[in-house]
Amino acid sequence: MMTNLFSVFDPSTSIFSLSFNWLSTFLGLLLIPLVYWLIPSRYAFIWNKILMTLHLEFKTLLGPTGHVGSTFIFISLFSLILFNNFLGLFPYIFTSTSHLTLTLSLALPLWLSFMIYGWINHTQHMFAHLVPQGTPPVLMPFMVCIETISNMIRPGTLAVRLAANMIAGHLLLTLLGNTGPALALPILSLLIIAQIALLVLESAVAIIQSYVFAVLSTLYASEVN
Repeated sequence: MMTNLFSVFDPSTSIFSLSFNWLSTFLGLLLIPLVYWLIPSRYAFIWNKILMTLHLEFKTLLGPTGHVGSTFIFISLFSLILFNNFLGLFPYIFTSTSHLTLTLSLALPLWLSFMIYGWINHTQHMFAHLVPQGTPPVLMPFMVCIETISNMIRPGTLAVRLAANMIAGHLLLTLLGNTGPALALPILSLLIIAQIALLVLESAVAIIQSYVFAVLSTLYASEVN
């Protein structure tokens, strides 16, 4: 029972003689981001630099008509593909980006959303894209067919390009690795050097393909504005 009006403010809730009321003082600390408490490492600095560079580049590609914050969609897409590509370089780890199940699941919804948005909100602009500027009137029906087909195969080319590049490198590494037990020691040392060189090349391909996928998706998005 309250003895007076101000007893509600007394630190009376306690367990093992520890007052719990004062914990409310520190609840605000939970709202502060974790990054605030950590000194950024070199890895964090490099990663933030990469993301900021991509943000500025994608912002330029989208142009002034691009929606604010839309670059983060493509940065997240780049990060997802990059991490999956690199994880696939480690032994006994499934490379999800080498399968059309994942690559098509990324490319098709993106392309479909761009098309639906463009045809609903910028119909005249989308029709104008079917006929390039300066096309002779005689060639206009053919250009419409060619542009329509090239537009329709975009998600397929995005998906197949990423999957094929991942499969090709992994397949080459596997085939060369399987020949190792049957080789003599001098040739085996050359094979190991070749495998290391191929692994470095595959690391570069992992970065390049994730960048290409994100940049092409950004270019497709910029065409519907």
